[in-house]
Amino acid sequence: MAESITIPIQPINRRSANITQGKSRAPNRSMYYAMGYEEGDFVKPMVGVANGHSTITPCNSGLQKLADAAVAGIEDAGGNAQVFGTPTISDGMAMGTEGMKYSLVSREVISDCVETCVQGQWMDGVVVIGGCDKNMPGGLMGMLRANVPAIYVYGGTILPGRYKDQDLNIVSVFEAVGQNAAGNLSDVDLHEIERRAIPGTGSCGGMYTANTMSSAFEALGISLPCSSTMANVHDEKVESAKASARVLIEAIRQDIKPRDIVTRKSIENAVAVIMATGGSTNAVLHFLAIAHCAGVEWNIDDFERMRQKTPVLCDLKPSGQYLAVDLHRAGGIPQVMKMLLNAGLLHGDCITITGQTVAEVLKNVPDAPRADQDVIRPIDKPMYAQGHLAILKGNLSPEGCVAKITGLKNPVMTGPARVFEDEQSALKAILDGKIVAGDVMVLRYLGPKGGPGMPEMLAPTGALIGAGLGETVGLITDGRFSGGTWGMVVGHVAPEAAAGGTIALVEEGDSITIDAHALKLELNVPDSEIARRKAGWTAPAPRYTRGVQAKFAFNASSASKGAVLDNY
Repeated sequence: MAESITIPIQPINRRSANITQGKSRAPNRSMYYAMGYEEGDFVKPMVGVANGHSTITPCNSGLQKLADAAVAGIEDAGGNAQVFGTPTISDGMAMGTEGMKYSLVSREVISDCVETCVQGQWMDGVVVIGGCDKNMPGGLMGMLRANVPAIYVYGGTILPGRYKDQDLNIVSVFEAVGQNAAGNLSDVDLHEIERRAIPGTGSCGGMYTANTMSSAFEALGISLPCSSTMANVHDEKVESAKASARVLIEAIRQDIKPRDIVTRKSIENAVAVIMATGGSTNAVLHFLAIAHCAGVEWNIDDFERMRQKTPVLCDLKPSGQYLAVDLHRAGGIPQVMKMLLNAGLLHGDCITITGQTVAEVLKNVPDAPRADQDVIRPIDKPMYAQGHLAILKGNLSPEGCVAKITGLKNPVMTGPARVFEDEQSALKAILDGKIVAGDVMVLRYLGPKGGPGMPEMLAPTGALIGAGLGETVGLITDGRFSGGTWGMVVGHVAPEAAAGGTIALVEEGDSITIDAHALKLELNVPDSEIARRKAGWTAPAPRYTRGVQAKFAFNASSASKGAVLDNY
């Protein structure tokens, strides 16, 4: 490494200093000399750069420039960068296929990668860079396990596509499939939407899972202010990555670690922002897992507690009008946070990776949103008075489940069950016109153990929206939903079918009630009949008996516990 540095720092006598001490000094140092280290490098902090770059998905194909910028920032600030890779699965590409079962699995693989490399190479800190949905919770979970100073760099959102004077995004394609099947969209238009929806690099553009988690990380204080809504293709994203690395070197000096930042109070801040921005149902699952890794007491009922006191302030897709780039232009997450802080809905004393408190970070942000935009609503004129991610319970989900209720005129219905054991047969029924208004679709054996891997259901929910059935057909599942999903949908039903949950006992034609006002999900069948069915139920054979899917199915906790693998 070069001898000259921009910001000289004192030796950090923690991890990297160990390679200069003791009898093992020579062999340890020899390995570093092979990588170009010089004598003066051994007193500098060794900082990992967990690089999620890959050509698998547009979410991650623009990350290399950010990794390069982070390396430059580390070296400018007096550190040595060590780059290692993390994998990714594209939810959008895997959706509706067997590959989607690997999406949640990849969260665990990514967290294992970060923890293993940081701990195994005894790094002083780490910059984690990711784009697609599971990159963020997986990266933070690994950061929390290793618990050395760390910062998250989000790869950035995508710009909208365009066709016939309409902005497009990935969900436009799934909904267009339903419109086409219903005879409301031509084959030519479907093809053009498919071709134009994704114009370049970056993560899916609405307040879907990737942008939800990036926004929540900014609210947590583990990412830099304003960084969560930048577009990948814009130069400011590269500058932000470089600045993140410099901030991390200072955090190493100050010994600010992830578990100092991720506390019960900062998780409340993150969940308040998720509610205020209309974020993804997946945030519930991921923050249960993040809290577990942080050793923070947090359960599924805490989301409902936060929902009831937090208004929805932002008009964002999937149930609203705008995309993350519009939110960025309107003031971004800092503007949303300042409004929540002033309303007493944020903890201003939480520490951030910058060393400042939340209140200090937000000091110069305007108290109210600009009048020339309507992406962010004034606090006294919200989109909805309460949050959108409701936790329902009842005999169908005694451990709880998640309903996304924004955009619905009436989130209450009772109807006959239409039962499906897999996503593909459910999608076919929708496209074939066999699902009608008033039906309640039940998609089961798709939970953490049963899927395994708890796949997302964007294909059937998108088809329902496209067919004009989004508000009149219910869909409940022990699987997950894409952040792009909206409608009368309830996911994360727990206990799941594969664990013998009540959802496994539903029969075709049974009456089911979804009531988001009363927070109920009920199978309207006598208890005695449910007990009779339970006595006759047997668990299905595992779908996988080897490899990561088998390991995930064997170890995964309930969705109500975050589907983590180490909740022993």
